Amino acid sequence: MRHFTAYLLVLIIAAIIYVEYFTVAGILILVLAIGLLGLYIYDVTQKKHAILRNFPIFGHGRYIADWLHPKIYQYFVEPDHDGRPISRNDRTVIYQRAKSINDTTPFGTQLDVYEEGYEWMAHSIKPVNPADINYDPRVIIGGPQCSQPYNASIYNISAMSFGSLSSAAVEALNAGARMGNFAQNTGEGGLSDHHLKEKGDIIFQFGTGYFGVRNLDGSFSEENFEKLASRPEIKMIEMKLSQGAKPGHGGILPAVKATPEIAKIRGIEPYKAVLSPPGHTAFSTPKEMLFFIQKLRERSGGKPIGFKICIGLESEFIAICKAIQETGILPDFITIDGGEGGTGAAPLEFSNSVGMPLYEGLTFAYNCLIGFNIKKQITLIAAGKIYNGFEIFKAISLGADACYSARGMMMALGCIQALQCNQNTCPTGVATQDPKLMKGLDFGDKSVRVFQFHKNTVHSFVELLTASGMKHYDQITRAHVHRRIATNLTKRFDQIYPYIPEGSMLNAYGLPRKYSQAWHSASSESFEPKFISVYIEED
Repeated sequence: MRHFTAYLLVLIIAAIIYVEYFTVAGILILVLAIGLLGLYIYDVTQKKHAILRNFPIFGHGRYIADWLHPKIYQYFVEPDHDGRPISRNDRTVIYQRAKSINDTTPFGTQLDVYEEGYEWMAHSIKPVNPADINYDPRVIIGGPQCSQPYNASIYNISAMSFGSLSSAAVEALNAGARMGNFAQNTGEGGLSDHHLKEKGDIIFQFGTGYFGVRNLDGSFSEENFEKLASRPEIKMIEMKLSQGAKPGHGGILPAVKATPEIAKIRGIEPYKAVLSPPGHTAFSTPKEMLFFIQKLRERSGGKPIGFKICIGLESEFIAICKAIQETGILPDFITIDGGEGGTGAAPLEFSNSVGMPLYEGLTFAYNCLIGFNIKKQITLIAAGKIYNGFEIFKAISLGADACYSARGMMMALGCIQALQCNQNTCPTGVATQDPKLMKGLDFGDKSVRVFQFHKNTVHSFVELLTASGMKHYDQITRAHVHRRIATNLTKRFDQIYPYIPEGSMLNAYGLPRKYSQAWHSASSESFEPKFISVYIEED
């Protein structure tokens, strides 16, 4: 056991002092040494706290700090709700729901409700009886061209690759998904035995590197894809065009995480950094992309095929919609990732300053699909800091049918936001390939926590739904959510993110400026915008 020799030496020294000097000090040192040894044995054998398993005795410093936190942090550092990227209050709720312990708060909100940016939901004077509500809301994903639709939970595990996550984390996530009847997205790092071991539902994702479905030269392999997609555990296939944390930038796997096992799964060289190409090589135009999607659907036996995108140039998304209209080929789902999305590794500029945030991106995508009269056939999935019931409610109000969570699920596993995901030194064993650190993550305990976090978070969303007087989430509109714009000014979401008329993008008549300019710049024949100068009436 790690550190055992050091603690045994302390015990021997203490014993010598006791025998030779038999003083009060010697006895106290001996008692202290025995106590430390007992604490060490407890730490390395208990299974609930990864920090203590990996850092026996010293790990208690974190819990002492947490205990002292309300006295020190609150008065001398910053408020609980100001932590980044996820506040301490939100992390606490995630941990509480993962453990299924009391998640209520005393003494009212700590938020400044008159501060710019404060958001709230409109409740009803006639709430729905919770007994009349289904506490496991689901959505059927698969349009008219799909022969194997998937009955999905409205809340699933977002894309996180084996390699970015440890094998223990991947297995615990999948086991939790199986217990709760929701799905785990593999991320673009390929399908591993760790994804399959627990028989949970899988959403297989591939990106520009085509890991798991590639030829030796890095190109897409139809044969490898068909073999993989035929597995019964895989319920949907998601092609990643871009992700919120680093849109326009290929995936990054640090060399230290490219172990022989991961290299074999991905078809790469061990211990060599992997930088995926920024763009796809299997297609180059919107129409070619849709033909590629059609091929994937055929090769997978009719499973739901979709793509993930962080909105950048609006004209590119409209170009895809025009291609859908002209070819008649429909993706079964589209995942909208916000620029605030997380990742294990990304250049700072990409994380901070590239990509449309979720609210704007989701609104734009929904409006485009409505404008082209194709929304009813396509499911929208939202991703980007969605880790409580109100965040799910907001995403659905803006047009989402279902949601993903990555960092929320990581924290359910025990992540403490140490921000060491890219260094292979994650102290909780979640985002590392170091066997010594992975030992701290107990599969049995953490898989249950993932299950409980999902269950309790969806439960919190349904309770908000009943409080608003609605029985089904498809009744939620943008008018149900409000935001404070200034001290004395509030607006509903439908005023901040206005709808556009159904079918209005078929001819671009009467569109708002942003939509009209993008519409005229978009072509189904190319992702490159035309930037045609057109006269547009003021909004």
